[in-house]
Amino acid sequence: MAFTVELEEWVGERWHHFITRRSHTGFADAAVPLSSVQRRVGVLFRALGGAPGMRIEAASPRQMQLRRSLLQKVAGTCQHLPVAWREENSLRLPEQLDVFAEPALNTELYLWLAMLAAHTPQQLRHWGRDNQQAVADLLLAYPALQSRYAALVKALLPLRPNPEQLPAAEAALERAIVQALIAPGSVREFPASNKAPQPVWLWLYPGEALDAPQNLEEPDESDEGGSAPSKKAQISRRRAERVHEPDGKDGLLLFRLESLFSWSEYVKLDRTADDADDVDAARVAEDLDQLSLSRQRTRKTGGLRIDLDLPAPSEDDLPLGPGIHLPEWDFRRSQLLNEHVCLIPMLPRDATPKPLPLRLSRQAKKLRRQFEQLSARRTWLRQQPQGEELDMAAWLDFHVESRHGACVERGLYRQLVRRERDLACLLLADLSMSTEAHLDDERRVIDGIADSLLLLGEALANLGDHFAMYGFSSLRRQHVRFYQLKAFSERYGDPVRGRIQALKPGYYTRMGAAIRQGTAHLIAQGQSQKLLLLLSDGKPNDLDVYEGRYGIEDTREAVLAARRQGIEPFCITIDREADSYLPYMFGANGYTLIKDALQLPERLPQLYRQLTER
Repeated sequence: MAFTVELEEWVGERWHHFITRRSHTGFADAAVPLSSVQRRVGVLFRALGGAPGMRIEAASPRQMQLRRSLLQKVAGTCQHLPVAWREENSLRLPEQLDVFAEPALNTELYLWLAMLAAHTPQQLRHWGRDNQQAVADLLLAYPALQSRYAALVKALLPLRPNPEQLPAAEAALERAIVQALIAPGSVREFPASNKAPQPVWLWLYPGEALDAPQNLEEPDESDEGGSAPSKKAQISRRRAERVHEPDGKDGLLLFRLESLFSWSEYVKLDRTADDADDVDAARVAEDLDQLSLSRQRTRKTGGLRIDLDLPAPSEDDLPLGPGIHLPEWDFRRSQLLNEHVCLIPMLPRDATPKPLPLRLSRQAKKLRRQFEQLSARRTWLRQQPQGEELDMAAWLDFHVESRHGACVERGLYRQLVRRERDLACLLLADLSMSTEAHLDDERRVIDGIADSLLLLGEALANLGDHFAMYGFSSLRRQHVRFYQLKAFSERYGDPVRGRIQALKPGYYTRMGAAIRQGTAHLIAQGQSQKLLLLLSDGKPNDLDVYEGRYGIEDTREAVLAARRQGIEPFCITIDREADSYLPYMFGANGYTLIKDALQLPERLPQLYRQLTER
């Protein structure tokens, strides 16, 4: 019996691989993954005018109602295809391309899609006409691309279906697409068809409604008798089914469990009684191929909505006065929204004065000795009228000039002087929920951040630099928590050490507001050099619109504003994906990545020393 089952599985697996390979229309040997060209694609997209804050990401396969061959129906393939599309925060490209038999052409297709996306509107009103217009605009702006586009079209046309073998409606649509590819802008009307055309790999697709071919070509707003649909009316059609509400009584399985490949448990959740707004519900619904709805006739007698996100005032941290209203950058409007964010200065409630932990004493002692060299550093001043020793370079210059009769009076000595450090540094620590993650069996990210602050504080207090330390987290724009660990006016001692050791993770990361408040503190200092150090473990995010590109753009604007005021922001992160967003926010030389988070306490003082010495 066991042998028979294994044989059936082996035959089924071999048949699956065979039929899948035979039904695949691409060239697997020439496949090019997006990861190999992602950096080039991003540079090209932004160089041709694409939004700098948009990410280049892999596109998940989308369902399309295509005409499939008998072999594809048997194999169950070509129902979901990874076409390219744009959305507000990212450009979605196929995870790999094997459209052409040559890898070079597949690479060229990636680059073409990136260039086309830079000239394509985010919302496609008409799939065919808008893509033609974008291609025409791109070729007009960059005539050198015409030969590259022609080569892609020449390679793509033989791979398209033969109109003679299609039904009349589909054949007419196919001929229109071919004509639009050869001469962009020459086709104004695309015939209607019950089936979507085969993917046009040189064009971008809308980010929704790919399963309904009639929605690929929305009517133009300028059509007679038509009006622009409202935002709520622009909802793509989805297949749906009405199902009965499970009553939890039918739990008897009348078949062998060995034949059950997967198990999913029904959870009875009353969504009608949930008053919370799910901002991602529409996006989740767009990704579903089929919606299952049930009708539950229950009567809602009443309810009490309680916000459990924040602790009670008696249990919360101690606020330091009223909130501070700060601006925030809205990239969608290209506008700085005044008094849009409320920042609340706070002190940790459970903080009590504590000494430095014994486990850090040896490392702190070592750092104090290293930083003493910075405070005692001396430099030579050349060409002084008096000093400790003769300046040989100045004397040689004087000797040569005197022989040519062009003697200029100058100092011939050099003097050893002590350089005073004229520096103010403010360190911002990200205290969001993600810092609760464990680095090993004993230590969390928040523990590494606290140790880093303690060691840096010991070193800077011994060095004599003017510094401050703050932490931050947020819960929407109305509640940005700004923890005062050490103000510029405070002396570093046991009270500060106690606050650092009392830090707890909480909430989210509204990074722009924290940077603006740190900038305000630094501007009030009289030192000539001002450094803003940000210690973070991820990208900016919050429960509202601050997720994604909005938060990245606001943080970048806060960083640029700080630099315009003479402050040098620098980010230290342990996020391994930081290379995808930090160069845009802080610049190529404005951040560093610490791959091993356990080394953070040791690396932070070293980075501070390097930044203040350069």
